[in-house]
Amino acid sequence: MNIWKTALCAAAIALASATAAQAARTDLVLGVVLEPPHLDPTAGAAAAIDEVLYANVFEGLTRIGPNGEVLPALARSWDISEDGKTYEFHLHSGVKFHDGTDFSADDVKFSLERAMAPDSQNAQKGLFAAIDKVEAVDPATVRVTLKHPQGSFLYNMGWGDAVIVSPKSADTNKERPIGTGPFKFQNWAKGASITLVKSDDYWGEPVFLDKAEFRIIPDAAAAVPAMLSGDVQAFPFFPPDAVAQIKDDPNLKVVVGATEGETILAMNNRKPPFDQFKVRQAVSYALDRQAIIDGASGGFGVPIGSHMAPSNKAYVDLTGRYPHDVEKARELLKEAGLENGFKTTLKLPPPPYARDGGEIIASELREIGIDAEIIPVEWAQWLDQVFTKKDYDLTIVSHTEPNDIDIYSRPEYYFNYQNPEFNKVIDELNLTSDEAKRTELLQQAQKILADDAPVGFLFELPKVGVWDARLEGMWQNAPIQANDLTKAKWAD
Repeated sequence: MNIWKTALCAAAIALASATAAQAARTDLVLGVVLEPPHLDPTAGAAAAIDEVLYANVFEGLTRIGPNGEVLPALARSWDISEDGKTYEFHLHSGVKFHDGTDFSADDVKFSLERAMAPDSQNAQKGLFAAIDKVEAVDPATVRVTLKHPQGSFLYNMGWGDAVIVSPKSADTNKERPIGTGPFKFQNWAKGASITLVKSDDYWGEPVFLDKAEFRIIPDAAAAVPAMLSGDVQAFPFFPPDAVAQIKDDPNLKVVVGATEGETILAMNNRKPPFDQFKVRQAVSYALDRQAIIDGASGGFGVPIGSHMAPSNKAYVDLTGRYPHDVEKARELLKEAGLENGFKTTLKLPPPPYARDGGEIIASELREIGIDAEIIPVEWAQWLDQVFTKKDYDLTIVSHTEPNDIDIYSRPEYYFNYQNPEFNKVIDELNLTSDEAKRTELLQQAQKILADDAPVGFLFELPKVGVWDARLEGMWQNAPIQANDLTKAKWAD
């Protein structure tokens, strides 16, 4: 009898210990495809920066939630004047940056004015263009006065480009980011991983994880064994074409969601022959979206015909504007004086959707007489050559910034596209707060782009997440380019 009691007690203790050990896990290794060029969200266009730091290390006045909603962040609340031009933000008290510096209204004023400055490195300066002045009323109150009402202002303040930084550490954030978030930066092993650890002095609700390592895994060949072995426990943006290799593993969960990533074949609208409308039309007719989706997104992408996510309530299905029609494409090239085709270049950044999609698109263009030389480039080269210097003919990229149809109105944007009619719609949109009117204007803007074919609209980048079945709190969708770990935890 005593032997059985001893055995039962030992078994119970072992089971309790195992359960406690499992419940006590507080570390997480995430796989990410791209390494950020640096770690300052306010000084770079690469989505990979926000995928590590947004909401984890850096915070803004507001933040974007998992369903695209605007939520309070460093601002606990706000008041808006009747004319829609003045916003008074009431800030949380007792907030500190990770280096111990106190956060106050002065930091908000500094951050917004820094982003607006003529020499600003901010990749999204348009977010701040409506701001007239910023005043620190007292340490816990900021007043922002706009030049005109802007319906998207609170949303804009939730972007990664609008996070609040300290004057003390702003110039060194690229290598050692200092924010106010629930995680603080620990280490960046270049080419390998970025590690964050829990901030014990966080002002808000504490996170469950003590440590999160973002491991850089650029290809599916390495991602699959990393997930199957458990060496990596989550891959929020898993390569879609590799899902078949892991979907039957009972220890893993595959979650397919939506993103804000309009994947496009960008054309340099000022560079011959793409400065000709008929040539851009021909390229658009040459594209077989379904073949591209199957080959570049594992079949998970959703076709688009303009620059708007299908999940957006203002979305208009314009995929029928340029159906796949090889003969029509050849006819348009002939009308443009290019019956014998022409040679061009196609610069492709590292993501599989670009490299794989580029091979398919180059083949489709050959069918109509366009010989596109594929030039693989790394992200730093793409940002320098294509995005900054506009030194390209064609390129493929996914624009993962939310609600960013206005980029086609920017005079020096890398598309080199200009349409006064489109710009007028965007100008009116920026002055409009009424949701019904905003929807109407957004739909007008989509139709203008669909007709004008400034780029080849391909598909909405899917968010295919794969993670350990015991992991909770990961985002299904990606309304903003982020891996928000504020709710991530291991199930008890």
